[in-house]
Amino acid sequence: MLNMRNIQNYIEHTNLKATITSNDIEMLLKEAQENNIFGICVPPFWVKKAKRDIGKTGMQLVTVIGFPLGYQMSQTKEAEAHQAIKDGADELDMVLNISAIKSEMMWPKIEVAKLGKLAHENDKMLKVIIETAYLSEKEIVDVCKICADAGADFVKTSTGFADEGAKVEHIKLMRSVLPEHVGIKASGGIKTYGQAKELIEAGADRIGTSVGPAICREAKD
Repeated sequence: MLNMRNIQNYIEHTNLKATITSNDIEMLLKEAQENNIFGICVPPFWVKKAKRDIGKTGMQLVTVIGFPLGYQMSQTKEAEAHQAIKDGADELDMVLNISAIKSEMMWPKIEVAKLGKLAHENDKMLKVIIETAYLSEKEIVDVCKICADAGADFVKTSTGFADEGAKVEHIKLMRSVLPEHVGIKASGGIKTYGQAKELIEAGADRIGTSVGPAICREAKD
């Protein structure tokens, strides 16, 4: 049952703004620690510092690959992933190549398989961002099946850079086609406890948000 005792276990407190500074990274971590939040998500450039600051607290460190459009060549994404793992990332949120999906190419499945293999060989997790705002319901179903078949650990709704973020109906659709062992991360535009609760009840296993502490406080109130 979702309540204040466990809402923080769903949350990845996130800052992926272009203007992020070292002080912002320190504040992100401080807020997450004060609220016992599951993890933080930072840009690749800040992974090494964040890992050093986290120390042995057990908090998960997440970063993004191919962000925010996913257009990069797979070799570039692999290089990013290698560096992120080397710097200390625990989980990799990779943006799928939506251009290739729209072109009905098989390349996205190959890309997920390659990145998944790399992550798993290093005991890390791969979450694939499919950017639901740009996909039809049929495309969401097809892409979820591709991600599951190729070895993704999670499928994630959004980067937060599209016009729309996570929607309850999309989470329900994703949960209906994804196998139980593949998690769902809802992200993009989640600002309140009510939103987070709805998305979790619809099937989300993680919540990516820039206001994690505020959601925890709202749940408590």
